[in-house]
Amino acid sequence: MSSQHQYTNALIHETSPYLLQHAHNPVNWMPWGNTAWDKAKAEDKLVVVSIGYSACHWCHVMEHESFEDKVVADIMNDHFVSIKVDREERPDVDQIYMDAVQIITGHGGWPLNAICLPDGRPIYAGTYFQREQWKQVLLYLTDYFHKDRDDAMERAAEIVRGIKVLDTITPAGDGAFDSADRNVMFQRIDQAWDYELGGRRGAPKFPMPVTMQYLLQNHFYTGNEKALRAVTITLDQMLAGGIYDQIGGGFARYSVDAEWTIPHFEKMLYDNAQLVSLYSAAYQITGNTFYRTAVYDTVSFISREMTASGGGFYSALDADSEGVEGKFYVWTYDELKNILGQDFDDFAKYYDITPDGNFEHGYINLRRLSLSIPDTTQEAKVKSWATKLMAVRNQRIRPGLDDKILTSWNALMLKGLIDAYNAFSDDSFLELALSNAVFIKKYCIKPDHSLYRSHKEGRSTINGFLDDYSFTIEAFIALYQATFDEQWLTTARNLADHVIQHFYSSEKGVFFYTSIIDDPLIARKTETTDNVIPSSNSSMAKALYLLGHLLDQERYLRIARQQTLNLKENALKHAAFYANWAMMTDAFIHEPYEVAICGDKALDIRKELAKEYRPDAIVLGSVKESSLPLLQGKTQAKDTWIYVCRNKTCQLPVRTVQEAKKQM
Repeated sequence: MSSQHQYTNALIHETSPYLLQHAHNPVNWMPWGNTAWDKAKAEDKLVVVSIGYSACHWCHVMEHESFEDKVVADIMNDHFVSIKVDREERPDVDQIYMDAVQIITGHGGWPLNAICLPDGRPIYAGTYFQREQWKQVLLYLTDYFHKDRDDAMERAAEIVRGIKVLDTITPAGDGAFDSADRNVMFQRIDQAWDYELGGRRGAPKFPMPVTMQYLLQNHFYTGNEKALRAVTITLDQMLAGGIYDQIGGGFARYSVDAEWTIPHFEKMLYDNAQLVSLYSAAYQITGNTFYRTAVYDTVSFISREMTASGGGFYSALDADSEGVEGKFYVWTYDELKNILGQDFDDFAKYYDITPDGNFEHGYINLRRLSLSIPDTTQEAKVKSWATKLMAVRNQRIRPGLDDKILTSWNALMLKGLIDAYNAFSDDSFLELALSNAVFIKKYCIKPDHSLYRSHKEGRSTINGFLDDYSFTIEAFIALYQATFDEQWLTTARNLADHVIQHFYSSEKGVFFYTSIIDDPLIARKTETTDNVIPSSNSSMAKALYLLGHLLDQERYLRIARQQTLNLKENALKHAAFYANWAMMTDAFIHEPYEVAICGDKALDIRKELAKEYRPDAIVLGSVKESSLPLLQGKTQAKDTWIYVCRNKTCQLPVRTVQEAKKQM
């Protein structure tokens, strides 16, 4: 027992901020691992598997109400072995028990609390429980387990069968991709889209970057203006809304209302990373200067508040500060009046502020009425207002920081920075990206080309999962295409070969989420649904598709094609939740251009070419001779040439980007 705390449990030795938050609960929490499961078997006890993450508001509420309560803790300690899991560290565990809770209750979310047999099979699962509810569940299941063991065993077997059925993938035979598929997939998204407020109709509203990336790509290939409008309406509403931090930049996780006004205030790295990519792409298409500002301000927020000294990016900022959700970000009417003085009337008009407020207890969360372009004088005023408010806000108690560094989310941010560099040609984005790539290479990649998932305070832990690999491979391919430095492409290839060896199911034609060397769980999952984050399988298909073209490796292309064929029907029926697969379908419909740039000015030409949104082009190049198949023999002594190739045939080389575009 700690001299400063009445209780201390086994979580005190962990690095995850979420687990450490529970290290002084009276519950005898243990981390996930053989020690806990062996204890449950030896003592013949049920197991509580409680899953959450540090920025989860209702996880904090349940901790305070139940896990800090001595009466509840005594029940858990007497009758259960209790395991705490950070879902961001162990998404493999989270997937299993999230499937269980959805089978049992029809819905999911966090906190996630599963009651399991000593072998890990769940007999019951739910999300948030009030204190008395939780006590009743615990006491009922304890009694049930000891009095009706056979029924408990059968119930567990039935739930596990359901978990495995949810993961059924039927390998597709030979098939084709048809341009008519694009219309079908767009219609699936279109019928649920809100063309007034943006996003999917209703509330809550989540930013869905993958879906919107597909809509941009659909617009590119088909000229469908409605697809572009779906994106721009959403991006405008988000940027004007309260989900966007009008003072400090960056986006909150989602909006609880349909108007994007009141967010769930936690800020996640994965959202901001993907939104940097999305706003950069939208800027390339539209030239909208507000999108440029969104990218710059969001990257500024990441640099200022979520970047470690060694170049890694932290995971999240909590929704709560001082135990109150949003307290760090909201204002009172009088407070704003006092800070802004004579500017207050203009400020109130710009942000639609009233004495009644728009948040709980009359507080105000800033949002704009619209994205109308201010004149130069007003623009300067808006910046001065932000500066004044930031100075005051910086004096407040800050939200909790989840300072673990996750490989997969860092790779998403790395890719976002490269996308921003392509759109704006700003070297500061590339410098930040390179710093992060060096960090990943130093702390996350092992000598055998396997990955760690998590890093904190000098310790790299947990064997990587498929998304760690797929997002890192995609990011390193993008970094190669931005720099023509082949070390990043070589690393991407080494990681891909490791994945194929340790994760691929040739029988299913998809990748498992866990490696063959990981301790087995009650089911081995394959993640295929694109949600707020792309699925690891669709990301892997995209990575292999790019590598196959860049390295002229038919094996990679064959696997990516089979994956995409396997999920094609899902994309046709439910495109919003298979949007990355929809993009992969586009890739196989339309043979890509392979643009090889060779010579002394290769990087300058690449920078010019990258300013335009071209999802149909794969760029590679070199200043000197290269061993890459598509670059061999193309480097001239003095001149820089651009070769536009397609389907293993190159057109005559040209010297300018404009000439190259005419060939595409």
